[in-house]
Amino acid sequence: MKKLTFYLLGLLTVVFISCNSGQDSAYLKAGETSKDGIFIHISHGSENPHRVLMALNMAVMMAESRDVLVYLDIKGIEVVLKDSPDFEYSHFPTSHLQLEKLIQQKVTVMACPGCLKAAGKTPKDLMPGIQVADKDQFFNFTSGRILAIDY
Repeated sequence: MKKLTFYLLGLLTVVFISCNSGQDSAYLKAGETSKDGIFIHISHGSENPHRVLMALNMAVMMAESRDVLVYLDIKGIEVVLKDSPDFEYSHFPTSHLQLEKLIQQKVTVMACPGCLKAAGKTPKDLMPGIQVADKDQFFNFTSGRILAIDY
């Protein structure tokens, strides 16, 4: 009985591995390879310029070869408002310059709708090119794995 159980367990393992080995390629067209995505979360604003500018800089760099989505919440929404200050820190490009670059690169930059409301702001207060967050986009912005970086 132990041999039969061991045999069945081994057979199930082989079947499971076989069924899942091509899972990523099921959604790709012939000849395409999946592209991993980087989800960058920014929850700070101009009170911590190093943190914000490092995150934006990372997004700009990663967008050269990866799918990138930038999500701003809590104090982070203050960075993407029309009237937000253009701040700088150390050697990093300014906040507005990096946001413009991300939009030119067609990177999705989203602000939390609940955080906008909590700050007394509406989607009309966002800079051009900045979107209100949509939960489905968190999963649909890339065809590969998703790596999250939190600032």
